[in-house]
Amino acid sequence: MSKRKGGDLIAEFLVKEKIPYVFGICGHGNVGLLDSLYDVKDEVKLVSPRHEQTAAHMADGFFRVKHQPAATLTSTGPGSANLIMGLAVAQTDSSAIFSITANVPTSQFNRGPFQELNQHHQADFNNVIKPVVKRSFQPTRVEMLPLAMRQAAQTMTNGRPGPVNLDVPYNLFVEEAEVKEEPASSGLNTRRSGASEADISTTVDWLLAAERPVLFIGHGVTLSEAGDELVALAERLSIPVISSPNGMGCMDMRHELSLGFIGRNGAYASNQAGRHSDLVLAVGARFDDRSASSWIPGYSWNFPQTKLVHVDVDHAEIGRNYPPDLGILADARAFLRQVLNELDRRNVGNGPRLKDWHKDIADWAAQWQKFIAPGFEMHSSPIRPERIVADCRKVLPDDAIITLDSGIHHNWFMQFWEARRPQTMLNTWGYSGMGFGPSSALGAKLAAPDRPVVSICGDGGFTMVPHVLCTAVEYNIPVVWVVWNNFAWGAIRDLQYAYFDGREYGTAFYHGENQQPYNPDFAAWARAAGVDGYTVTRSQDFAGVLEKAIASNRPVLIDVHVDANIRPPATGAWELPPIPPKQPAFGEPWSPAG
Repeated sequence: MSKRKGGDLIAEFLVKEKIPYVFGICGHGNVGLLDSLYDVKDEVKLVSPRHEQTAAHMADGFFRVKHQPAATLTSTGPGSANLIMGLAVAQTDSSAIFSITANVPTSQFNRGPFQELNQHHQADFNNVIKPVVKRSFQPTRVEMLPLAMRQAAQTMTNGRPGPVNLDVPYNLFVEEAEVKEEPASSGLNTRRSGASEADISTTVDWLLAAERPVLFIGHGVTLSEAGDELVALAERLSIPVISSPNGMGCMDMRHELSLGFIGRNGAYASNQAGRHSDLVLAVGARFDDRSASSWIPGYSWNFPQTKLVHVDVDHAEIGRNYPPDLGILADARAFLRQVLNELDRRNVGNGPRLKDWHKDIADWAAQWQKFIAPGFEMHSSPIRPERIVADCRKVLPDDAIITLDSGIHHNWFMQFWEARRPQTMLNTWGYSGMGFGPSSALGAKLAAPDRPVVSICGDGGFTMVPHVLCTAVEYNIPVVWVVWNNFAWGAIRDLQYAYFDGREYGTAFYHGENQQPYNPDFAAWARAAGVDGYTVTRSQDFAGVLEKAIASNRPVLIDVHVDANIRPPATGAWELPPIPPKQPAFGEPWSPAG
């Protein structure tokens, strides 16, 4: 037992938990904790972006690359409220963040002091943040801090990881108490649940009996760091692999067994394989609407005609959208190792299998390649979207990290990006929040300072968080932003053209007087902030400018003018009920269960 200030306890906890960064913004509510962080600044670095949303996205990006949590720090009231969208993105995409929020002092609870929420309960910020974190803890005495922090850290990384919240009345930062020290938490991937022997045996029976099996993998495989086991199983049984965007790179996407993404903006061979398969082994994937063609039978999947084994560490995801024939609550890596061990026990060796199935897939892939090839080869101004993807693939090294925002650019990269390694394609997938891409790139670069980090972001999304330029300059974070400039909220504009007879309203960026396309001069904006800025309007120039930006090892923004009238060719469906979905742009028209 020792007498300690609450702020010192929190600072020492961050050191003990090996949390290297606090992304946060000062305020009257957290100034006491800032004083304690001053004493540990050599071990826990404070990075102060210009907006709290960006702080959350930076912590999210840092975790996705390094699989090590970072913390956020915000002050009472609006500062903490600005975190909500960023934490929602982190929660739906399973990123561990230790979010410290300040609240009003306990002596003023329920009196309506500056920035208190008390409509239904005193110091009620917990009810604001509760839906977007795994758990919110609110200690009200210094003595309660050690246990609350240890429990928060355990919650953050155990099972399906996610953000947690420590909401601290700000008097606790400077008050003292006799406290008992708590042990450090166990950390990510230190506790792995496995499947029963019976379920492993059944899974292997079904895999060996299937004539048209596929593996469908999601973020759970990435988080479990199970890429080696995934590749070993796929190669051993010659099973093709379909990936969600957050699972991309767990198998090198240039591998002959990798089929890419599935759903509306998936590859044609992926959708064909999904709908024609007789067994789907889904590991760490949740069958959301975009990867399941809005669950319409016959478009991407054909359950229940197709047999489904669904493996996930989160029991709530098993059977949420498709009742499985076999549901298994298990960690992805533990499960895949168990399957491989069972194959060893049965002396099932490597060798070519499923010849007819692979011939069908090769035929579908060849048809798709013939259809898309011209767009990748064509030069134009404004630039065809495919050229941006192609030149990024050409210029960026295998270990480069890209971050993607919400928008039409993301649809193109879902469909055509080839991630070579895990944790190199960071997507705002579940909650799809704009601003994630430009902001998370900063955290990703801090997690991997020796690797190129490129944010590919829409013009709309970038203008929501342009202050990322300031943070890059202040802290010398050499990120490259590629602004996909199509002078519109392009993804929504496309919906108006698709479903509402082109009645475009509120989606294009026009100058008020002459209705000409309008955007700020992004390159000049960047230069004003101290970032190198370039504007590219010809496809012949983009690869060279990107190469120069990567080599400079400085913060760089590239404003790329992209043709807004070329849309990703849908191979699946996406429904906006009650509007009937459009038929795919490539392949024969499909009917439900067709």
